[in-house]
Amino acid sequence: MSKYIQHLITQGEGQTLDFKFCITDSKKIARTLAAFSNCDGGKLLIGVKDNGNISGIRSDEEFYMIQAAAEMYCRPYVPFETINWEINGKTILEITVPKSDKKPHYAIADDGKWKVFVRSGDQNFIGNRILLKTWEAKKRKTGTLVKFTRKEKILLDFLDKHESISLPKFQRIANIPRYLAEKILVNFIVLEIVGIEFTEKGIFYHLTESGVKKLSGNQKLLKHEGN
Repeated sequence: MSKYIQHLITQGEGQTLDFKFCITDSKKIARTLAAFSNCDGGKLLIGVKDNGNISGIRSDEEFYMIQAAAEMYCRPYVPFETINWEINGKTILEITVPKSDKKPHYAIADDGKWKVFVRSGDQNFIGNRILLKTWEAKKRKTGTLVKFTRKEKILLDFLDKHESISLPKFQRIANIPRYLAEKILVNFIVLEIVGIEFTEKGIFYHLTESGVKKLSGNQKLLKHEGN
């Protein structure tokens, strides 16, 4: 077996690697292509089962379904590269998707609507409005100004004592409307003080390592501006 492929399979599925026994639906595979493209890039090994056993691809149809996924069921188009590997008489199709500088990329969700997909661990999740606004803010040439009011202090104090917080939880403890809670989270994510995490249980926000350092080093510079 190719040492390269063996090394990939040994890693197991994760943030930048996914195994597919076969492809039966271009729309579904498009979600993985979009998710990889929207995040760190990644590789798909077609003809490999979830447990790492090699089954091999059935025919060239696998490639054409990937092509259809990237061109027809991703918006905008997701570029990719392919390599065929012959291992013990079986063919594995390696698909490499680069990290995109044209995100967001959309794919069709179960409800038939075009949505943004992101990769977290070994799963794909639908991105939310906060993530999209964060990407938009990062593209702007102007900087991000954050006023340290009571609302921001409530968030940072909570995250200093707890591992993470959800958007509804932040709304409740700060007693603020959704749009304002979203704006505050977006600003802190852009400044890399807060990170966003997608999980099966929901979407959560936490202090980043750089955020902890920035806050500990600049606490005396932060001014509370009241309500």
